[in-house]
Amino acid sequence: MPRTKIEFNAKKIDRIQGLDELAAMLFPGNRNHQKVFLAIFIEIKYSKELFIPYLQPLCDQYGFSSRMLETVRSKAARLGLIEHISRLNKKLGYRDGWVFSSRFSRSLAKLSELLQDLKDRKDPLEERKDRDLFRYV
Repeated sequence: MPRTKIEFNAKKIDRIQGLDELAAMLFPGNRNHQKVFLAIFIEIKYSKELFIPYLQPLCDQYGFSSRMLETVRSKAARLGLIEHISRLNKKLGYRDGWVFSSRFSRSLAKLSELLQDLKDRKDPLEERKDRDLFRYV
């Protein structure tokens, strides 16, 4: 059975050089989902104003099912790679559609900062708090 969980391996991340390798990391073991992700990414990337009103036409254009589109779209949105903009958004002229999201990159930056902060020794009481925390987990 193919693996489907994202493996957040530092060595693999260091070796990623292209969009195809990113798709393989985010959707491991399923080449069809990788292709759907690439289609969504490429269409948003090369659209006017980095905005697509509907994703459904991609099914006909690239020949994949609506179910696969919905599966990949929901995973990409949960990860924070893309997001749906509603008609209430003034920035894009009150239009409905899909755009790239900055949540994924912001989350990775925040995680990096958190790890750096947790590694720093700040005060003598922190060691005791950390050791107490270990007992309760």
